Amino acid sequence: MNNSTKKLDIDLYDFDHTLVPFDSGTVFFVYCMIHYPWCIILLPIIAVAFILMLVGIFSFTQFKKICYIYILFIPKEKAVKKFWDKFEKYVEPWFSERERYCVIISASPDFFLEEIAKRLNFDKLIATRHNPKTGIIIGENCRGEEKVRRLFEEFDENEINIVDVYSDSLKYDKYIFALANGKCFHIVKGEKIEFDYSEVYND
Repeated sequence: MNNSTKKLDIDLYDFDHTLVPFDSGTVFFVYCMIHYPWCIILLPIIAVAFILMLVGIFSFTQFKKICYIYILFIPKEKAVKKFWDKFEKYVEPWFSERERYCVIISASPDFFLEEIAKRLNFDKLIATRHNPKTGIIIGENCRGEEKVRRLFEEFDENEINIVDVYSDSLKYDKYIFALANGKCFHIVKGEKIEFDYSEVYND
């Protein structure tokens, strides 16, 4: 790369509890249990998987793979569109004021976030990959350090300048906060709280 080439300035955003005030995957799950009640028959299987995760037999990713088997039993595209018809209004209004190229990076499913990405004109969406037919996770859950790996899978790190980073999770998103060359914003109940990375993390 030519050193004189200008880098692309980008801002990174988490999605759940950051751009919306809830965990969208969980709310969608409940939405589907209500609107497609036959899916309730899967709850005992999901409950067992949850217990196995708590005792350390299943990883969180393995648990999520079990959770999303309900996708096989619903009209996925219709359900996703109707869900966002109802819940799009909860997106934080300050997101519409963005000025830089925006990258949304989330542990929520790609098939589920692609609809809201189109509606809100995300420049780039990076999310947990799922089989579009079965809902089963492909690869790793896009969480923690995996977010950084996925980011640099999509972008050459020498060609981007990560300016501001937004997330509700100081615990899990430490890794993307560490990339900020501008500001770090902790999102608390929709409010953007700027903080100094070095004062929060003792790296």
